[in-house]
Amino acid sequence: MIIVTGGAGFIGSNIVHGLNARGISDILVVDDLSDGRKCLNLADADIRDYADKDDFLRLLQGGADFGPVEAVFHEGACSSTTEWDGRLVMAVNYEYSKALLAWCAARHVPLIYASSASVYGMGPVFREAREFERPLNMYAYSKFLFDCHLRPLLPSLGSQVVGLRYFNVYGPREQHKGSMASVAQHFHQQLGDSNRLRLFEGSDGYAAGEQRRDFIHVDDIVAVNLWLLDHPEVSGIYNLGTGKAQSFNDVARAAIAWHRGGEIDYIPFPDHLKGRYQSYTEADMGALRRAGYSADFMPVETGVPRYLDWLAKQKG
Repeated sequence: MIIVTGGAGFIGSNIVHGLNARGISDILVVDDLSDGRKCLNLADADIRDYADKDDFLRLLQGGADFGPVEAVFHEGACSSTTEWDGRLVMAVNYEYSKALLAWCAARHVPLIYASSASVYGMGPVFREAREFERPLNMYAYSKFLFDCHLRPLLPSLGSQVVGLRYFNVYGPREQHKGSMASVAQHFHQQLGDSNRLRLFEGSDGYAAGEQRRDFIHVDDIVAVNLWLLDHPEVSGIYNLGTGKAQSFNDVARAAIAWHRGGEIDYIPFPDHLKGRYQSYTEADMGALRRAGYSADFMPVETGVPRYLDWLAKQKG
C-alpha cells in the first residue's frame, strides 16, 4: 500500500492519478474533507481507502500498523500563506509531519514530503542551504522548521526521506483553492469572464508584469515524486521548480494565445504587499540534478496550454 496525505488536494490528488497511471490503486488517501468539493479531485481515481487526517494522526501516535506500506507521500498541510494562527499552523504542518516521520523511520518506510520554496523568503538566492532561508509567514516557517528538524536526522535514518521545496505550481485539480490557486487559473477565469486579465504594475525594479517566478506544471511535480519512489537510495531536501524564472507576462501571453485573444490591464501594486512580495524566484536545481533526475521541465509556453486544454475538457 501507498499512503498519500493531502490526497484529495491539488498536488496530492495528482500524485494519486500518477500512481493510477502506473496501475497502482492500493492507496490510502488521508485528508480533511471539511471542504467536500475536494472529493471531485478523486472522483475519477481508484483508491483502496480514505482516512480523516485527525483519525490518521491518532492511529500513527498509537503505533497502528497499516500492513505493508511501500511509501508515504506527505502532501497534507495548511497551505494558506495568510494564516497567522501559529498554533494551528504548527500543529497541522510541523507536529503532524514530525509524527509521520517518526512512524516512517521506525518502520523503514520511505517518506517523500512537500516542503516549500517559501522558506527562502525574498531570496534572491534559492539554494538548499541555511544561509539562504528566511521565512516571512507562518506557513513558510512551519515548513522551514520541519526541514531543520530533519537535517540532523538524515545521516542516521535507515530509509529514504525526501523534502521537495515546491516553487509556483499550476495545473489540473486546483479549482478548490480559490484565491490561493495559480495565476494561470486566475488568468483563464478572467479571460473567460471579460476577455481581460489583470497584472501588477512594476515593482522592485521590474517593469509592469515583468516580475518573475519559477512556474512549474504539476505533471512535472508528479514525475519527480514518482522518480523518487523508484530511487529509494535518494534522500535529502531538494528544490523543485523548472530552474528558469519566467515573467507573469509570459504566463499571461500563453493564456491569451490559448484563448485566441485578450487584453492585459496593469493595476497599481498594493501597498500591503510592498516589501513582502516575491518579485523573483528561480530554483537552483543543481542538487536534484546531481541526485540523478535528468528529465526536462515544461516552460509556461507548453504547460499553460496543456492545463487550459484540461480545464476545457472538464467543461465539455
